[in-house]
Amino acid sequence: MTVMAERTSHTSQMSVEEFEKIAAFAAKETDDAVRFEFIDGRIGVKRVPDGDHNTIVMWLMRQCMRSRPDLDLYQGQGLRVEKYRKGRARPDGVLVPAAHFAGHGEWAPTEGVLLVLEVTSYDSDTDRRDRQEKPVAYGAAGIPLYLLVDRDDCSVTLFSDPTPGEGYGSAVRKAFGGRLSLPDPLGIELDTTELKQYLP
Repeated sequence: MTVMAERTSHTSQMSVEEFEKIAAFAAKETDDAVRFEFIDGRIGVKRVPDGDHNTIVMWLMRQCMRSRPDLDLYQGQGLRVEKYRKGRARPDGVLVPAAHFAGHGEWAPTEGVLLVLEVTSYDSDTDRRDRQEKPVAYGAAGIPLYLLVDRDDCSVTLFSDPTPGEGYGSAVRKAFGGRLSLPDPLGIELDTTELKQYLP
């Protein structure tokens, strides 16, 4: 099964250089109230995560540390998703070998990234951003796995088999409470029962 978002033909709102200047300025002026991304040629705004959102990120971090202490889960690390309209994404979590981002700046390349995590927020563009655009952007960038924790429908979806320039070739969805295997090279089995606690 091929998992791709429908692409629309439109021109970019701005250049990636202009976006980076706006994002840098906003980071200084907004006191981290929002985060900016540049996906599919459009600037997007992510609200600062709520407590349950952050707890879900920590849930994944704990599970990964138990199974794979040689990995780090970064929060807030920007990624250059270049192959998808010269995008800039800031996933909720980025799983990489330990110390992988040492020496990198705010926007790092995707080489070496093993998995990206997004946890849905309760804002108006979550559907477009997390469920439609991100699978295409992350898959096109060659990131092996994209884990979406969807608080709206109480599920986790693992996108895998990336095709450069296209998106992901497959997706496995489990309701909260199920078990989800993160394939090699990770070899981690996630128990999602705990996620039931972090719903409104």
